[in-house]
Amino acid sequence: MRQFDTDDDIITALAGQNYVASREIATTVRMATVLEKPILLEGPAGVGKTSLAISLAAAMETDLHRLQCYEGIDETTALYEWEYGKQMLYTQLLTDQLTDRFGDMSISDAVDELSTEESAFFSENFLLGRPILRALQSAEPAVLLIDEIDRANDEFEAFLLETLDDYQVTIPELGTVSAEHPPITIITSNNTRMLSDALRRRCLYCYIDYPDPERELDVVLTQAPETSQALGEEIVSFVQGLRSHDLRKTPGLSETVDWARTLASLGYDQITREVAENTTGALIKHHADHGAVLAHYDEWESGDRSIHSGNDHDHDHGQSHDHDHSH
Repeated sequence: MRQFDTDDDIITALAGQNYVASREIATTVRMATVLEKPILLEGPAGVGKTSLAISLAAAMETDLHRLQCYEGIDETTALYEWEYGKQMLYTQLLTDQLTDRFGDMSISDAVDELSTEESAFFSENFLLGRPILRALQSAEPAVLLIDEIDRANDEFEAFLLETLDDYQVTIPELGTVSAEHPPITIITSNNTRMLSDALRRRCLYCYIDYPDPERELDVVLTQAPETSQALGEEIVSFVQGLRSHDLRKTPGLSETVDWARTLASLGYDQITREVAENTTGALIKHHADHGAVLAHYDEWESGDRSIHSGNDHDHDHGQSHDHDHSH
């Protein structure tokens, strides 16, 4: 597994995976490896939170274990489950041996005798590991991504606390499993609900906001190299201004890159009203926002189309942030 000694090492390694990282991100990752603490990444959708974990695992040349959270997720999905079908198959194959051994016993005696053999059927041979358990059992430090934790409920969040405290989990049938090499854990949230203070205390915190124009252009030209400098500047200028409108779904950095790839692939070298009308399916995700795109085009087309002319977008998060603009 690849190791990093400095922030610059991390920035360079992530750049090799087409991820444009800020120094804040690099420092946070290095702190996480030294302190063995998880990272909580918050911010709007599409700004590069998930792709940081994916790129980091690739840069480190280690495994990525991803747990996608959703409403109703439970410990079984995150940790493990017993392969009951496999247990039943083994039981059927051992039917003759079980009959010979227990055939002359009473039911109560057979149950008592069989209970002494439970460990054979609740061993690692029948255990199906899920992302968290697999990350803890990894032979080398892996990357564990717990994605969109804000979609899960409070009970699941509480379950994570044991894992995040000591990087261990308890399996009743087997005992406590502790990580020999704690994974680099990245937890993402899109701020759809407030996370508990208990979870926050256990994490290093970093907020990733929408990028400034220069960094967004850098990401576009890195992620969509088929895009010309001139077209990239127009795209970034347009999207930066569009974010100031009241939209159902504000386009993130991933949508900007998708739109750049779309325009470059279709052979467009500039944004016209027709282009804006016909291709913004790559940029917007709600029909209600289509009119806002066209209205913004009329404003944008009549003004300065340089990347410095995008309207400022004000996001009050209760504190200032050294924004990461990665993807």
